[in-house]
Amino acid sequence: MREVPATEFARNFGRYREIVQREPVAVMSHGRPTGYFVSTVEYEELQRYKNLARQSFATKDLTHDEIEMIASGRMSTDHDHLNALLDEK
Repeated sequence: MREVPATEFARNFGRYREIVQREPVAVMSHGRPTGYFVSTVEYEELQRYKNLARQSFATKDLTHDEIEMIASGRMSTDHDHLNALLDEK
């Protein structure tokens, strides 16, 4: 991520508008970030993630099939030692 002083950012906004299509830009003031300039694509992706994080459900509302799917889930074979823990009863 590129860091740029706020005055430089304001003076050369057009330049950073192009750069942000490749990488986010941290706008700095007195050595600390005051904001981040990101592309539209990144911003929209962030909004989708935030909306997903807000979704919640009560486990009591899960169907039997959903419970079975969760219970039968396994990690990749790289984590067989953890899968073994799931199999212990």
